[in-house]
Amino acid sequence: MPHEHADAAGADPAGPAHDGTPPTLAAVPSYAPTEVDLEAIAEVADRFLDRELSWLRFNQRVLELAEDDSLPLLERTRFLAIFTSNLDEFFMVRVAGLKRRIATGLAVRAVSGLMPREVLETIWKEADQLSQRQAEVFRDQVAPALLEEGIELVRWGDLDKDEQRACKRLFKERIFPVLTPLAVDPAHPFPYISGLSLNLAVVVRNPRTGKQHFARVKVPSNFDRFVPLGNDRFVPLEDVISAHLERLFPGMEVQEAHTFRVTRNEDVEVEEDDAENLLAALEKELLRRRFGPPVRLEVEESIALSVLDLLVSELDISSEEVVRLPGPLDLRGLHGIADLAREDLKYPAFVPSTHPLLAEVESAAPVDVFKALRRHDVLVHHPYDSFATSVQRFIEQAAADPHVLAIKQTVYRTSGESPIIDALIDAAQAGKQVLALVEIKARFDEQANIRWARKLEQAGCHVVYGLVGLKTHCKLAMVVRDEPDGIKRYIHIGTGNYNGKTARSYEDLGLLTTNEAIGNDVAHLFNNLSGWSRKARYDELLVAPDSVRAGLVDQIHAEIAHHRAGRPSGIRFKVNSIVDEQLIDALYLASREGVPVELLVRGICALRPGVPGLSENITVRSILGRFLEHSRIFWFAGGGDPVAWIGSADMMHRNLDRRVEVLVRLPTEESRVEVQTLLEQAFSADTDAWVLGPDGEWVRHPGAVHLQEFLIERHRSRRG
Repeated sequence: MPHEHADAAGADPAGPAHDGTPPTLAAVPSYAPTEVDLEAIAEVADRFLDRELSWLRFNQRVLELAEDDSLPLLERTRFLAIFTSNLDEFFMVRVAGLKRRIATGLAVRAVSGLMPREVLETIWKEADQLSQRQAEVFRDQVAPALLEEGIELVRWGDLDKDEQRACKRLFKERIFPVLTPLAVDPAHPFPYISGLSLNLAVVVRNPRTGKQHFARVKVPSNFDRFVPLGNDRFVPLEDVISAHLERLFPGMEVQEAHTFRVTRNEDVEVEEDDAENLLAALEKELLRRRFGPPVRLEVEESIALSVLDLLVSELDISSEEVVRLPGPLDLRGLHGIADLAREDLKYPAFVPSTHPLLAEVESAAPVDVFKALRRHDVLVHHPYDSFATSVQRFIEQAAADPHVLAIKQTVYRTSGESPIIDALIDAAQAGKQVLALVEIKARFDEQANIRWARKLEQAGCHVVYGLVGLKTHCKLAMVVRDEPDGIKRYIHIGTGNYNGKTARSYEDLGLLTTNEAIGNDVAHLFNNLSGWSRKARYDELLVAPDSVRAGLVDQIHAEIAHHRAGRPSGIRFKVNSIVDEQLIDALYLASREGVPVELLVRGICALRPGVPGLSENITVRSILGRFLEHSRIFWFAGGGDPVAWIGSADMMHRNLDRRVEVLVRLPTEESRVEVQTLLEQAFSADTDAWVLGPDGEWVRHPGAVHLQEFLIERHRSRRG
């Protein structure tokens, strides 16, 4: 990779120039597949893997990290918590969507050949197996290993008398005042059970009448999930409550108490066309979301059948949606254990460094980002390159610079206390023109983004919400500066959000540039998003929903043309997910023509690699680790002049059809070489990774090199 055709004699002398400048899309060699080519692909009926089942395979890989005893113990503990959070969101959104389609009669066969009911039944089976496996990993591997390190996760019966007295005091002084027992009887209907809350199903008996009664007690979420007992011993909060239920039901006999947890449909749907005020409409929908229908019921395996029957009946849930597990439930709380100050049980500390081109040289004062960018473009790679001293500093210096006239930026997700939002507010209050394009429909961040939007508006920023019917998912910032030789635009285009917190754990790329053509494109795009302009073609950008899919397909076809002409050819993609059928079919076509295709996919992959006559030239790998692999890269050998794009778009229908996404062509040879080097290491046979087989199963291929640790060391040596 890249592939050199055996017969170079057919090389086109009019091929791309070798001056280091990437060709425009209009200039790349063209290849138009014939109907015969397309029919040959379409005849392979089972060429797509199911996207939902592929996601379950992804979460299985997360679980395999928790099983990996070569990893630091508290990191394995955290992967157990991440597995739980991932599965929760999958049920809240994807499973809920499947159920909704079945209920509304919109159940059509997926491209994988499965009907929604078949997918749903397979999900119930496989998700249950994975949940059982997670419980076993916790009980049989992680908890005993924690015990060996002096960290004990115990149940109430394991506590000594002093610990029980301490818990009794905690319950009396802090927990009891916030608990609300809710009875169920003819005067008290079955209470609403909020999504993902932990609950106790309590059966009490009236000693005078002998009659049994049912009550629900919600385990409060604003206490530690695992109560610290001292000396790194912890007990589940629900155990403390269960041991003191007689305080909640005086005069009654507490006979049973069982933990349960409900997952609800929490996807949000807002019809903007009918809403005069999008913020108000979304706030109303967020309130409705709290009452979405149940999609899963988790119970401890010791639950009495009579209590389980009552829950199933009252929640109107099917038996297939019940998951019986060894306790404790809701292992998200293991994040608190993973946060313990035991650095010997974690990944070695890593502090991001300032990119060398943005680093202070002689003085301790921060580098002038604008002066640095006038000299050269900078491709930052987070978290290895510091977000704070690159992207955040770029916006903060723009806000404080008297020569800056305007700042325009997209906001999809950001941190709770956001220095970038504060900088935009400072800029507006200083009289600069500030445009903030806030995507308030960012799933699960809607409430926070509503708050940011109102705060920015109050500061005098121009706040817009993008285009009707489309989420604005692109990551763009533009600074307009008045300089001696005229107005100059400074641009940042990234693969990740403007969130300083996640930038320490998400792997992302960002281009900082003064390239004039890119600046013109970004300026036009902001005008499209804030006004009535609908420019659909750009010189250096691919913009969804207009051109990302078509542009990438054209590039894939160009690689076929290069291969046919005997020039170097090859395709390497790094994405979070690949589902889009048109792009997958284009990659199949390239494979059939002999173009080597290598895909690095963190999550969902609907492409089936290694199928003879279809995809034998395609390999798919996945890398997971301490950082969440999040960047999107699209690299093409280009007949000897490589072309590379980075940006916000994954290869999914929602990204390509229902979102504003941006890919930018890297403008310099240095930046293209940088991503090429990254990809070469990622695809090296020595690099630890999972490999996807044609059957849809992922198999881990242990390697001597762990990509993220390799990059940490490389950045440390660069800093030194």
